[in-house]
Amino acid sequence: MKLDYTKLSVACVLLSLPLSWLVLQRDMGTKAVPTVRIASFNAAMNRAEPNAMLAELRAGSDQARKIAEVVQRADIDVLLLCELDRDDGEEAARVFAKDYLAVSQNGQKPIDFAHVFFAASNTGEPSGRDLDHDGKSDGPGDAYGYGKFRGQYAMALLSRHPIRSDAARTFRMLPWSAMPQATRPAGYWSDEEWNALRLSSKSHWDVPVRIAGRDVHMLCSHPTPPAFDGAEDRNGCRNHDEIRFWVDYLTPDRAQWIVDDQGARGGLAADAHFVVLGDLNCDPVDGDSKRDALLQLLAHPRVFDPAPKSTGGKQASLEQWALNAEHKGDAACDTADFEDEAPKADAPGTGGPGNLRVDYALPSRSLFFAASAVYWPTQREAGGAIVGASDHRLVFVDVGFAPAK
Repeated sequence: MKLDYTKLSVACVLLSLPLSWLVLQRDMGTKAVPTVRIASFNAAMNRAEPNAMLAELRAGSDQARKIAEVVQRADIDVLLLCELDRDDGEEAARVFAKDYLAVSQNGQKPIDFAHVFFAASNTGEPSGRDLDHDGKSDGPGDAYGYGKFRGQYAMALLSRHPIRSDAARTFRMLPWSAMPQATRPAGYWSDEEWNALRLSSKSHWDVPVRIAGRDVHMLCSHPTPPAFDGAEDRNGCRNHDEIRFWVDYLTPDRAQWIVDDQGARGGLAADAHFVVLGDLNCDPVDGDSKRDALLQLLAHPRVFDPAPKSTGGKQASLEQWALNAEHKGDAACDTADFEDEAPKADAPGTGGPGNLRVDYALPSRSLFFAASAVYWPTQREAGGAIVGASDHRLVFVDVGFAPAK
């Protein structure tokens, strides 16, 4: 199948089933289908200095306790954490798993995430070029992915089920210019700069997790926000193409340009099970992003969009109002509580886009879908007091393997 990148695809909003926090299987006819709960969560566990997050975790972090409580309340089996600073020893993810997730938080049941994948990120890695055109070549905007140091805003995959690290594919080094019909910002970078740029602001990962004797591929990424740039919209262009990577990766006759960091070419096998995970920094309806690639991903024939919801997202939109009043999308699907006031003309960088749906857990249609939700209780509900530990909300999907007919 070939996809037309010049035409907007309209994502179908499909059935979203009710959440049950405790029941992890659903009857399908006369057979029970065991399911696993797979989640994406931008935990905002980033700091301004290298190793500062690790030191805070070791000393005792109130934010980390709240983040861990959210994960425990949601009873997650496989978790992609975005914005967890990566240290050279790759310790932060393991310390968080051992000292916070595996320890009861506020009476919740601990979770033993015995398996961790915490690969390198482009954030903070020097390019040696003045990529943001500020006259310097050593700032955070000059790195291959925005960051003040290597590994800032990185991501980690935690799992109760075995991670097949030996079979994982990473695409951190893939040149942006290798993408056919790439959305290159007009007139901004020289050809030399353009050819040196990498597509991933952090990385793109395909990490197989072994569940009930079969592989489910966790397709993980955290595209750059489509903001913090100028009229050239370089971050908006990059965000679009970082998302479009997955459209191509899931489409065999579009994937031959893709080469992983080990030199293997091509995309995901047509019969593979997968879940697309990450803070994609793009709302399908609202905000200023170039949403064509996201709409193509949501409408992809291999992808199921459960459009997960929460009670708290709707309430927050109504209470905070401001820019949220102008939004067209369903506020119950929002996953991020961003600044709601419009930017001030005399104060660049102020304001924000309002609350948006930017975090995703999108299963393949080859999997049995049971339920999905955004963890965003109202302030009066249990767990409502801890959601502010991050400006993002955890989103999950319950999936399993359909019984043979």
